[in-house]
Formats: sequence, C-alpha cells, structure tokens
Amino acid sequence: MKVVYTDEALTDIDQIADWLIAHYPAIAPTVGRRIQAVVARIARWPDSARLVPDRPHVRAAPLGRYPYVVFYRVTADTIEILHVHHAARQSPDDNEKT
Repeated sequence: MKVVYTDEALTDIDQIADWLIAHYPAIAPTVGRRIQAVVARIARWPDSARLVPDRPHVRAAPLGRYPYVVFYRVTADTIEILHVHHAARQSPDDNEKT
C-alpha cells in the first residue's frame, strides 16, 4: 500500500529530530529509524493500530519504547501519515477534525 506524508507530519518529524539532536543526540538516529519501522509496519498491516476516539478513520501507532505516536488514516489504496506527536500531547489538531 502506498504511504504518503502530510506537510504537517513532515514538519512534526523535522521538529522531533531537531529537538532530539539538541537534547539527546545519541538517540536521534534510533528514533528516526523507529519511526520508519513503525510506518513500514503500518504499510504492511494498516488496520493493526487502534482507532482514535472521536476521530473517524484515524489510527494511532505508538513507537514502543519512545514516547511518540504516529497518527494515520487508511483510504482504499493509500496510507496517509497525518502527524507524529509526543505521546503526552492530545491527538492531532483537537480543535480541527481530520
């Protein structure tokens, strides 16, 4: 299945990388690889992550040992990565329904 990233998701990933490089440079590459691995798992098993309450068709896949969550939506032939947020944050754009 084809995976596409929204501009917001790409911005999230850049901001996460910048913050990690500034504060925890040793783990920044590992977190980047983990994001890639989770997205690859999503591409293989798109319905494997939990649905987000009150967000129709949006799923949330945690990164496991790292405190980030990949939010995505599955359409007929595409997986759209919507956001990548720290797990302590609310679901993406709580004021705006995606």
